[in-house]
Amino acid sequence: MRAFVVAGVVLWAGMAVAQEAEIRGVIGDQITAFRADDFGAAFAYASPAIKGIFGTPERFGAMVRQGYPMVHRPDEVRYLGLRQEGGRQVQRVMIRDGQGRVHFLDYEMIEAEGGWQINGVRLLPPQGAGA
Repeated sequence: MRAFVVAGVVLWAGMAVAQEAEIRGVIGDQITAFRADDFGAAFAYASPAIKGIFGTPERFGAMVRQGYPMVHRPDEVRYLGLRQEGGRQVQRVMIRDGQGRVHFLDYEMIEAEGGWQINGVRLLPPQGAGA
């Protein structure tokens, strides 16, 4: 019995690591597309809800350039913790922009038929900022 429990835990841990790698891959591929100004490719990683809001890759790209310039042209990207929140996976990402400023973002991910998709990105308040 104990061997089955251990095997189950090992299997679950392996699945979690694979899931995390897939999610990080999607985010990384979208950032690569942004760096190349390939907004069509970047838009392909967005969920249907995001696609519905922006309608076209061009409008999506304009929103990212204006609202998330650190994502459009990051100097450094680090993946931090992955957590589950309300049935969705949320990947914390640290991005250093071209001016050396550090930004923390939460990428909300959903699993669709074709794999993981980005369902929203939230820019977190600067570290140390608060009420």
